[in-house]
Amino acid sequence: MTASSTDSASRTPEHSDRRWWALMVLCLGVLMIVLDTTIVNVALPSIKTDLLFTDTALAWVVNAYMLTYGGFLLLGGRLGDLYGHRKLFLYGIVFFTLASLACGLSTTQLELVVARSVQGLGGAVVSAVGLSLIMDLFTEPADRAKAMGIYGFVCAGGGSIGAMLGGVLTSSLSWHWIFLVNLPIGIIVMALSLRLLPAAHGTSGSRHLDVWGAVTVTTAMLLAVYAIINGNQMGWTSSRTLGQLAVAVLILMLFFWIETRVRVPLMPLRLFRLRNLAVANITAVLWAASMFAWFFLSALYMQLVLGYSPMEVGLAFLPANIIMAAFSLGLSAKLVMRFGIRRPLAWGLVFAACGLLLFSHAPENGHFLPDIFPGMVMLGLGAGIAFNPMLLAAMNDVAPSESGLASGMVNTAFMLGGPLGLAVLASLAASRSQALLAAGRTQTFALASGYQSAFLVGACFAALAALIGAALLRIAQTPAGEQPVAAH
Repeated sequence: MTASSTDSASRTPEHSDRRWWALMVLCLGVLMIVLDTTIVNVALPSIKTDLLFTDTALAWVVNAYMLTYGGFLLLGGRLGDLYGHRKLFLYGIVFFTLASLACGLSTTQLELVVARSVQGLGGAVVSAVGLSLIMDLFTEPADRAKAMGIYGFVCAGGGSIGAMLGGVLTSSLSWHWIFLVNLPIGIIVMALSLRLLPAAHGTSGSRHLDVWGAVTVTTAMLLAVYAIINGNQMGWTSSRTLGQLAVAVLILMLFFWIETRVRVPLMPLRLFRLRNLAVANITAVLWAASMFAWFFLSALYMQLVLGYSPMEVGLAFLPANIIMAAFSLGLSAKLVMRFGIRRPLAWGLVFAACGLLLFSHAPENGHFLPDIFPGMVMLGLGAGIAFNPMLLAAMNDVAPSESGLASGMVNTAFMLGGPLGLAVLASLAASRSQALLAAGRTQTFALASGYQSAFLVGACFAALAALIGAALLRIAQTPAGEQPVAAH
């Protein structure tokens, strides 16, 4: 069979349908991971009461997951490049599903925290190779943009869905079911993955694993995430927090030194010379910082200042989720194909900055339509438009043999930027509120003013990301034989 006939056969309707079904399976697997970053938050009071957690120990139900998730993203992506993306995706789903069962059956604090850490490990692997599998399945620019838009919607909207689902399951059944609900989903994803995902071998030219590089970068990421998630509790200027961050930086420098010496490095340092990948990672850090602030601080504003119930908070996010879905599930891909990557990314981030700016004026006696709805609309537009081109910018100018690593890098940027930005902005909000309380202002006024200050700085983060994306993104240097999506 000739090359042209092979290409024609690969584009048959049956093959096309199979790819889109495979995408649904990937999105379902990734949705489980995204949901678990927020679904547990609603159930924390019930978990605390049932397992007799202290306030300090309770934080580790969340932190254990974030720690291993953030720490293993880079390694998980590289292992996918070495040993096959489908194989690592399946391993990740198996780990995550079994850990979910262990979480749901936990009767002690230690059991739950350990199971959550294993969940984070599985989640890191699934997230890191999920993007690579999409790049493997969709090589045409139009289909790839559409597929990345669907994936982006799942990532961006899953957190809001998790908060609502966590409330429903905890109130109607028990906190155990926020974990046990993953079992049937995980089994379905495993079965369909074996049938629908391409069983390709590793795309890297060598199966050699840079062991010392893997140890040092994973240790550095684990320590950095640990310092960040404990920064508020320990104090950002405390010797413990600064010492942990300093050690993480030193270990990371050791990792870079190792990468210049080994024959087959875990992370080829030339990747940092790929402008689109570097810009995508910088904008991801800034955007994640602002979006985490929006999601968590706006929920606190609605609950603590306006007196909304958890269900009302979930419903308040619906406008943003609906708009996000409309753009991610089609419109964003059309914008990318019409205008390239750069302009949709920049304008999406501008919309997000405007939404945060609107939230920075939300008063203590605010109402949904004038004070919340407009900001939600702008942030939904921003996320729906920008997420797809940001992922494409990160992935478009790397070879297939390094797509898993590039995916791990951009996911790590989100993972580090989000909690760090949230910690900084939450500390800013708390400091402003405490100063106003000390000056004799009311509790609600002090809280609202603190959140306003945090939203304003978050808007600056998003605006800076828009400026960097607009100024520095360029046409991706794609591997030979692939057509780039222009970044004009």
